[in-house]
This record gives sequence, structure tokens and C-alpha cells, in this order.
Amino acid sequence: MEKKCSLNMILYELRNINGNFMPHFFGIVFPNLMCLLVSKTVGAQVPAEMRKEAVTSIMLTMTLVIPMAIMLIGYGALYALEIEKGIPLRMRLFGFGEKCEVTAKIAAHFILMTIAFLVFAVFQAVVMEVQRPAAGSLICLLVSLYLIGGIFLIIAHALANILQKFSLTFGVVMCLYFIMMILTGMMGMRTAQLPQVLQKVAGFLPMTYISNDFIDFWQGGSYNFMPFIQSFIFFGAAALILLYLSRMRNHHFSML
Repeated sequence: MEKKCSLNMILYELRNINGNFMPHFFGIVFPNLMCLLVSKTVGAQVPAEMRKEAVTSIMLTMTLVIPMAIMLIGYGALYALEIEKGIPLRMRLFGFGEKCEVTAKIAAHFILMTIAFLVFAVFQAVVMEVQRPAAGSLICLLVSLYLIGGIFLIIAHALANILQKFSLTFGVVMCLYFIMMILTGMMGMRTAQLPQVLQKVAGFLPMTYISNDFIDFWQGGSYNFMPFIQSFIFFGAAALILLYLSRMRNHHFSML
């Protein structure tokens, strides 16, 4: 009889995550460290009256690193390693079905992402000088980040199922990570400075709007959300198509 997802299963997955340094470093240490280093560099180059806004813009950009690192790199690498070692198959032999296993993994990674956001928020409040957000802007940011995290988890899960090997999955998710960081203005060059073709590609990614536009209404004001919503629809649809292809691949090999 197939077992249901339980608290013990979620705790088991959290222990698995703790054995992987990548989510902790890239999802917790790295964004805070980059915020501190970049803000010190940029802060010295802008007028004093604009420094707080510049630091806030950096902070908004660095929040994107958290879901990308934990869900795309962390989940993708860990799940691909488990597939390569045949762990999901052994779990099924002990009555833990795919639904139970994946549900526990999702819960564990969202818990880690929430912890990472809390650490990041405390660091910003204590160490960094950032503008106080309007309540609506903060809620919008948090909802967007969790949605982005969910989409990245779907992409990572699908890629791991398609590629079946840790080395291949890790290479692909790292390439996606750095490409998206470049396109969305997270590597020091703003999206508007990229060639027109790359700007159009970046327009399909919701991270682009958070990195480049959210500073404009961080303390309130109006904003045209339609391109942002459209980017979520495209990004989510691409992730679901990739997930469908991964399930079709697994079904095909299970029939052989």
C-alpha cells in the first residue's frame, strides 16, 4: 500500500538538503554577500541622496538569486543525483510513491526558501540601508518570488527526469542560471544595455521586471503589470511543457 506524505518524510527531505552545500551557499550566503559587496562598490559611485535607492535596487535584484539557487540549482542537482543512484525506485519498493516523494521534496525546498528569505530580510534590515516598501509592493514581490520558485522547481524536476544524470543536469541548470542572470540584469549590465534580440528574450522572463522595474513602485505608485503577468504565463507554460515532455520520456522507457 502506497504511503502518504508525512511530517517525517518532509524532515527526511530537509536532512537530504542539508547534505548539499549548494542551496545553502548560493541561496543564503551568496545573495547577502553580493548585496553587501555590490552596494559598497556602487554606493561609493552615486550621490548620497541617491544611495539608498541604488542599494534598494540591488537588494531587489539579489532576492531573485534565492529561488533560482534553491529551486533550480539545489533541487535539480539533488533530484538528479537521487535518480542516478536509483533512490526513487528504492523508495517505491518501500511504499513511498512518486506523489509522496515529490510532495515532501516540494515542501522541504519551500521551507528552505522561506528560511532564506527571512535571513535575507533580517540582513537587509540590520546591515543594509534600504528604502521601506509600501505594503502592496512587498506583498507583490513575495508572491512573485514564490511563483518564480515554483516554476523553477518544475523546470529542475523535468530536466532531472529527462537527463537522468547528475553531471548533465547540473551543467544544464548552471548554464540556465547564468544565462538568466545576464538576461535579467543581475550581472551588473542592465537589460536595456543588451542587444535588442536579447532584450526581447529577457521580456519573457518575470525576473527581468523585478530586477529592472520594481524599484519604480517599491514605495508605492502605479505600474503596468500586464507585461509582467504575460511573462509569468509564458514562463509557466514553458515549464509545464518541459514537465510534460519529461513524463512522456519516462512513460516511453517504462514501456520498453
